[in-house]
Amino acid sequence: MEEAGNVPLHKSPAPRTDQAAELSESAWVVVLVCVVCGAVAGVLLPFLARLLLSLPWAPLKGPADLLTSVPEPALTLGTVAVGGLGGLLLGFTAVHESLSVRVTATHLALTIRDRTQEFPRERIDVLFRDGKQLVALAPSGLELAREPCGLPWRRLADTLTAYGWTWAEQDPYQADFRRWVPGTPGLPPGADALLRARARARTQKDGGADARELRGELLRLGVVVRDEDERQYWRVVGG
Repeated sequence: MEEAGNVPLHKSPAPRTDQAAELSESAWVVVLVCVVCGAVAGVLLPFLARLLLSLPWAPLKGPADLLTSVPEPALTLGTVAVGGLGGLLLGFTAVHESLSVRVTATHLALTIRDRTQEFPRERIDVLFRDGKQLVALAPSGLELAREPCGLPWRRLADTLTAYGWTWAEQDPYQADFRRWVPGTPGLPPGADALLRARARARTQKDGGADARELRGELLRLGVVVRDEDERQYWRVVGG
């Protein structure tokens, strides 16, 4: 084990050179869980509708009354079928948006939403977990990738280190981050405006793509951003 500052790093002294390792979430397990959850929601829906009708102050009594007017067992069978179908669609979406990782001794490929990022070993200095995201950093400290990850973290870390990649238990630059507030000094020209725009995008329902794009613009200025709840934290590469 090596250390970068006070952050423990794990690195295999003898990288494997045989066939690549493929790590991905089990598609059928994801879909099955979503279908079961949808079906359970379908079972509970008639009960919740009847409960709603028993409350004098409850909203949406019209739809609840219409739902409970369907006789049994057609009501429960119908809501279970609709819930299961909704879960099936949600499962397919979750599989499409899940991260898969391909590891060799010389290259690392991250695939999500039909988009693949491939990195040679010399471009990546360290990988680590930040909440539910997998992060890869360059030797300069610049962020190369930040992707949501549902893979078992210990299995992922063990696989990466077995192939000679460096894994840290936390961000080696965590102490360098500062909380952003409008007008914060020390930012490169234009970064404050991008952080303002990103803060607005993160409050919008469909602002995830914009927030991701603005993160990329900030990286071009040498600014790395991490989020904690509604707050943005930043550091300047080499700063």
